[in-house]
Amino acid sequence: MKKISIVVPCYNEEACIETFYYYATNFLNSISYDYEIIFVNDGSVDLTAELGQKLATVNNKVKLINLSKNFGQESAILAGLEHAKGDCAVVMDCDLQDPVELIAEMLAKWEKGYKIVHTKRSQQKGVSWFKKITSKLYSFIFNLLSETKTKLIEGDFKLYDRQVLDEILKLPEKQKFFRGLTGFVGFKQTCVSFNRPKRKAGKTKYNLSKMINLGVDGVVSNSNKPLMLPFYFGSVLSAIAGIVFTVFTTLLMFKIYLPLTAWLFPTIIMLFSFVFIFMGIHNFYLGKIYNQTKNRPDYIIESKINFDND
Repeated sequence: MKKISIVVPCYNEEACIETFYYYATNFLNSISYDYEIIFVNDGSVDLTAELGQKLATVNNKVKLINLSKNFGQESAILAGLEHAKGDCAVVMDCDLQDPVELIAEMLAKWEKGYKIVHTKRSQQKGVSWFKKITSKLYSFIFNLLSETKTKLIEGDFKLYDRQVLDEILKLPEKQKFFRGLTGFVGFKQTCVSFNRPKRKAGKTKYNLSKMINLGVDGVVSNSNKPLMLPFYFGSVLSAIAGIVFTVFTTLLMFKIYLPLTAWLFPTIIMLFSFVFIFMGIHNFYLGKIYNQTKNRPDYIIESKINFDND
């Protein structure tokens, strides 16, 4: 019998984790697959760890990984996937905005030979217009800059075949950005659409700062194109400078004199602003190199439950 691994990163999800377990086990027990549910407690400060341990006690198919602190969602997903033993793995949120019933459609695509099954949100309830717009904008920018295109990067709710999972986990880079790596590894991919419901309980943990950090990390991890932006902007500025010089020369020929000081101050500000912008872009990459050379682990495990029989 084939086995499915359900990887669920959790951060302060005491209001959702038991409800998720109820819905997930009811569905998983109704299909002809063996399964394991891996809750990854990402340094929660509420009762998530205690409730996860309770669920693991009553059901040995439920496994719990407690990280030593909050390492972030990508690191929590990595911890779960590195411990997953299934023939395929499904990553999903604990708040039931990723409906467990959709796994049946994802498995049907997998059985047809697709190695990665994405999910696409047709409608999203309870999501602000700001988040919808910024999400679409980021997807556009990511695919514009990324050297490895991916059709769907709007969420982590995906199914990974065992072969794909093994290839991704072999990659030596730190701070893996799974939404982008699906484009790099290739393989046969497809997607299923769904209407995303509201959270069953609790509040989203993704504030603006975390979304920006995830966005920057995703682009920097998957593309070197931003490093070429200074060249392109420099070329454009050189062309503009040439045009201005030509105009000034032409005006001088007709004895029309312009106060050059009127152009000097904004020109200097513009040029310095570009310098600082591109220094910042380089610093993003230097930061990635710095983190890679430190070779620190993406996460540290404090304790594990129900992995002894693996």
